[in-house]
Amino acid sequence: MLVGGGVLIGGFLNATPSITAWGALRCKTMAKLSGIGPDDRVALTFDDGPDPISTPRFLDELDRLGWRATFFVLGEMVERAPALTHEIVQRGHEVALHGNRHRSHIWRSPLAVRHDLERGRTIIEDATQTRLRWFRPPHGQLSMGSVAAAHRLDLTIVLWTTWGRDWTAHATAPSVAARVCRDLRPGGTILLHECDCTSARGSWRSALGALELLEEHIDALGVRVVSLGGHLPK
Repeated sequence: MLVGGGVLIGGFLNATPSITAWGALRCKTMAKLSGIGPDDRVALTFDDGPDPISTPRFLDELDRLGWRATFFVLGEMVERAPALTHEIVQRGHEVALHGNRHRSHIWRSPLAVRHDLERGRTIIEDATQTRLRWFRPPHGQLSMGSVAAAHRLDLTIVLWTTWGRDWTAHATAPSVAARVCRDLRPGGTILLHECDCTSARGSWRSALGALELLEEHIDALGVRVVSLGGHLPK
């Protein structure tokens, strides 16, 4: 019983930072972690890529809109498309670490999490020839291992203030845009997904279509759309 209880307690302590996934509370009490910056701009971020099918379409749409974004990519996806990952940077955007594999950190050991982040960072930095600054855990679920590994690797953890729930099979461009706009405020950070490697098949199309719908709302706010590097001070 003591052994079992110890495992449970250890698991609870490791998972304690996951309460930061509660968006409303986090945004009120943890501005930096939520990605809240100056109120003359908003940051646009994408998770889970890159993917040769969908990512180029997002890059083209961002060019049309004149927006800059941060792409939280996965090491195992970058290994399949290193040139595309480099292209993201070449086209004026920013890459960041989402891990090597898209697995929740809550029930993984701190050592396993650290190895995952180290592996992902190496792959991404080799592909882009840039030094990574940001980290966002899979599912937005932080563990003690996540926090320790990010600190060890000198990575800043950033989550979001609003998202589009664009990963579901029933998501549409209007539903994604409406969800983002519901919580979007000047100074916030938007989370979308530019591929469906961990989402419903084809769901990336809802996020892509939502960008055009978001344009009018963002213009009405009078803010610029930038990457995290152009949003949060060092």
